Amino acid sequence: MLEDRKIGAHNCFVYTNFSADHEHTDRIETYGRTRRNTRLTRASLRLSQSSQDLKRAADQDESPPRTPTGNALSSESDIDVSSPNASPDESLAKELSLKDSGSDLSHRPKRRRFHESYNFNMKCPTPGCNSLGHLTGKHERHFSISGCPLFHNLSVDECKTRASSRDKQVEERTLSHRQDENRHDTRHQAPTERQMRYKEKVTEMRKKRNSGLLKEQKDQYMDHRQSHGNNREPLLENITSDYDLELFRKAQARASEDLEKLQGQVAEGSNMIKTIVFGRYELDTWYHSPYPEEYARLGRLYMCEFCLKYMKSLTILRRHMAKCVWKHPPGDEIYRKGNISVFEVDGKKNKIYCQNLCLLAKLFLDHKTLYYDVEPFLFYVMTEADNTGCHLVGYFSKEKNSFLNYNVSCILTMPQYMRQGYGKMLIDFSYLLSKVEEKVGSPERPLSDLGLISYRSYWKEVLLRYLNQFQGKEISIKEISQETAVNPVDIVSTLQSLQMLKYWKGKHLVLKRQDLIDDWKAKETKRGSSKTIEPTALKWTPPKGT
Repeated sequence: MLEDRKIGAHNCFVYTNFSADHEHTDRIETYGRTRRNTRLTRASLRLSQSSQDLKRAADQDESPPRTPTGNALSSESDIDVSSPNASPDESLAKELSLKDSGSDLSHRPKRRRFHESYNFNMKCPTPGCNSLGHLTGKHERHFSISGCPLFHNLSVDECKTRASSRDKQVEERTLSHRQDENRHDTRHQAPTERQMRYKEKVTEMRKKRNSGLLKEQKDQYMDHRQSHGNNREPLLENITSDYDLELFRKAQARASEDLEKLQGQVAEGSNMIKTIVFGRYELDTWYHSPYPEEYARLGRLYMCEFCLKYMKSLTILRRHMAKCVWKHPPGDEIYRKGNISVFEVDGKKNKIYCQNLCLLAKLFLDHKTLYYDVEPFLFYVMTEADNTGCHLVGYFSKEKNSFLNYNVSCILTMPQYMRQGYGKMLIDFSYLLSKVEEKVGSPERPLSDLGLISYRSYWKEVLLRYLNQFQGKEISIKEISQETAVNPVDIVSTLQSLQMLKYWKGKHLVLKRQDLIDDWKAKETKRGSSKTIEPTALKWTPPKGT
């Protein structure tokens, strides 16, 4: 039997047949970083020689410069900026020899770490390309397909020649515009003689287009396609007029230049996507997300807020938004209250959408590891509706068949909707589904820092609400768990954090702290009922097999 006792000013509910040892949290201790042992090289063995021999050997050495790709330097190794053509071993030998000879090194430029220097590990994804040159002809190196001369079947010299030709045309066009500025502006202005001549010239150039390809040209195109496949651009000569082909080349170079401005020289392994344009918001990212390499190198990513497709530029996004027919997530709408809706999306039926959702979530979550294997999961997407569509607020995912009864695998509230009560709504909705399934649920571990704070706050409110409505003298952790669908381990850990669980005279006591209950009542009255889940608004039956 359970007895009602009093300790001090707190009401105590005594319960038996429960051990506090039931709660065991697995702690993983991360040890300090292991230091790399420096290996002796041949250059270090020659340090005993005289400084003159070392200088003579360094002057006579004409070996090519070693890059991090060929020399396997760690990210913490130093590179001497003053002598980029010397290998690290020779640089070390020179420095030590100068130090031994008493030379003053104050005149030498400041050395910097490898991650602050040029990153040679970045390479163009085109097979056989050495990353030299650029399609625009204005850069010495490139790291994407859009700027690769080899992919566009051009050489580095051809790109530079085309760049100089484009610059001359720009100068001529600017000069002609200055001449046209002297004309009187009217609403209906007739074209000038120069414009008429240019129009006739373009018409004549387009008439010179070949009516069809010769058999030799067709064979050449087919051989090129079979030998290179999608790794090269198809041959475009003689397909259209030279004028239209040149316009297309100019557009390619201009687009490549725009992408180059967005592209930053960031060290490999860090998060290169700094911001994303999502609807009417521009969000700063927090963590690295494994987007495709061509997109991961961009400093800014543009996303459709309805279908979650990611794009490289604002122009592409505008064109996509003009054609995109999506105004809400795919799947079934299982909850609606006011302008808040929740959609159930099956990872097997809507694979691309769920993968894009996971990649987006990884930009703001540290512990997330699910990106592409989305078929075993269900995604519950919360949206806020207005006259333009249903905007993504947050989501949580859960396994279709969880052996450990996890009701949440991953949960995220978008940064623009944080600290507005949506996080607790998502958590409350996940436990509502567990109640309908008649199961006891718990979130999958490990929880992120913000996730742990949100869950602790939710569990606290659930327990205080239950204790406020409880009128009996006997209380059971099992009964609390069955009524709230919260795991007993989570209930005990929350009681301990609130200092409401005590061990006295061989029994465990639950202290009913009236001060915490009064604070919770005041917050509930101030918050209102606008950001709460209404169980009657749920229209859902558990999926088969769960």
